[in-house]
Amino acid sequence: MSNGALTRIRNHPAVAFLRSFGTRSDWVVVGWSLTTKLALFVFAAKAFQVLQNQRVTGVYEALSLWNRWDSLHFLQLAEFGYSGSDVLKSWFYPFFPWSVRFAAFFTRDFLIAGLLVSGIAGVAIALLFRRLVELDHSRAVALRSVWFLLIFPTAHFLHIAYSEALFLAFVIGSIYAARTNRWLIAGLVGALAFATRPNGIVLIPTLGVEAIHQLYSRRRWDWRWLWIAIVPAGFGIYLLLNWKVTGDPFWFLSNRQKLFAMHFDWPWVGIWGAIGNFRRGPSDAEMVGAQELYFTLLMLICTIVSWFKLRPVHATWITANYLLLTCVSFLASMPRYAITLYPIVMLFALPANRVWRGSLTMLSILFLTLFVSVFVRGWWAF
Repeated sequence: MSNGALTRIRNHPAVAFLRSFGTRSDWVVVGWSLTTKLALFVFAAKAFQVLQNQRVTGVYEALSLWNRWDSLHFLQLAEFGYSGSDVLKSWFYPFFPWSVRFAAFFTRDFLIAGLLVSGIAGVAIALLFRRLVELDHSRAVALRSVWFLLIFPTAHFLHIAYSEALFLAFVIGSIYAARTNRWLIAGLVGALAFATRPNGIVLIPTLGVEAIHQLYSRRRWDWRWLWIAIVPAGFGIYLLLNWKVTGDPFWFLSNRQKLFAMHFDWPWVGIWGAIGNFRRGPSDAEMVGAQELYFTLLMLICTIVSWFKLRPVHATWITANYLLLTCVSFLASMPRYAITLYPIVMLFALPANRVWRGSLTMLSILFLTLFVSVFVRGWWAF
């Protein structure tokens, strides 16, 4: 191969993008990601032993503590696939269980495969998120953003066999690709996000706003923006799956009402319902009442502030998600959903005040340990 050809390969945008990884900041955020993962897993085993007065023997048993709630369904989908007789599992989008199934060819264990998929996605999140933030802010703000994401009160969902880590990696990757003018990649990765979780639909207006922002800034049309049209293909995969399993591509719509008795409504309806849950017993009043309300209010405040402090693409992502999540008849799992609304932690990272950073770090870690302790015991924790 000639020197000219080698030079062209080295200078190709995709190759240059891959070669750009490996900086000191990259190693820092990867180290944070792996260290927090190890700390959470060790803490969970210790907390379970103390609170349940039950020994955890061996590494695999410690990892099995995380196989709760939705994780059980994801791993069963990965192992056995979809079935028209299983109404609940039809609600889960397919790309995460498919990824776990692929990983299980190598691990020979579906739990380990699920943890591996989320683990790889978590490292990708740390690397891509730092770079995304650094496009508009300082290196210090970018590093702080990653830090606050890793210690967010529900950050443990990024480490276990849930779809949040893979979804967030695709979302950040798609938006980062758009911000760096790799629109084909933005569309393809966005489609994978939409095949992972239903709110991948929000990437369509989010990427559209970024295209409009670039048009306004450059005063020049770019045909590559049309690659945004690939994003709905992810939903098309989900429709085809419904059709193949049941013969009805929109089978999931009837199941929504059966499973959750949930329908679209004004946002204050769900908020008022969360307040009503304060009348339950102390544990439920806190977990399905107070925490749902607190995180909903946090999302609202950050949604408003994002339009003044962040680039429109980030503000659009959190705003559209907030409307999608709150315009329902009752609120559910808002603390967990908040982890995918990454502009929240970007706003956390903007102030340079050490008192703010210290206080927020302490609060985040305290609530993270609380929610982990509840979750590994098998109690409801979002």
